[in-house]
Amino acid sequence: MYVKYKKNQYTDGFSICAWIIAGAFYYWGITDLINWSGDFPWWGLIALAIAISITISQIAAIANRSKLRNLVKNELIDNPNASVEEISNNTRVTRKDINAIILDLKMKGELRGKFSSKTGQFKTEEKGETKAKFCPSCGAATSKESAQFCGYCGANFEQ
Repeated sequence: MYVKYKKNQYTDGFSICAWIIAGAFYYWGITDLINWSGDFPWWGLIALAIAISITISQIAAIANRSKLRNLVKNELIDNPNASVEEISNNTRVTRKDINAIILDLKMKGELRGKFSSKTGQFKTEEKGETKAKFCPSCGAATSKESAQFCGYCGANFEQ
């Protein structure tokens, strides 16, 4: 799978601030078109063009994040004992982004396992051998099967 990638794009590519700026340009452009009196509203059209380009770039960033998650997930499926360094070398994705993607995959429950503190290799946990309950909010594990709340972030496991 081909993924267009720039350095640290997973962690730095998507921005709430960009959506706010796009909203301001949409507001400016639409109000200029609504209050059109006399001359053609060039400034309103320019503002709308900027807003549309920001929106398209943010939608592309969201789509590319999904592709990067799938790339790392497939790399872990193909090479289940890989370390972060090996995944980074094989996918050409920075270690910073690999770490963020792994945390996202764990939070969504798509990736079960842990990294060895001695070798750095990932060890997957099969569904039957899961010893811990994972928090759906932060991905932290608890060894108590009877736990109803996450000890790390306080999220309710029952929801």
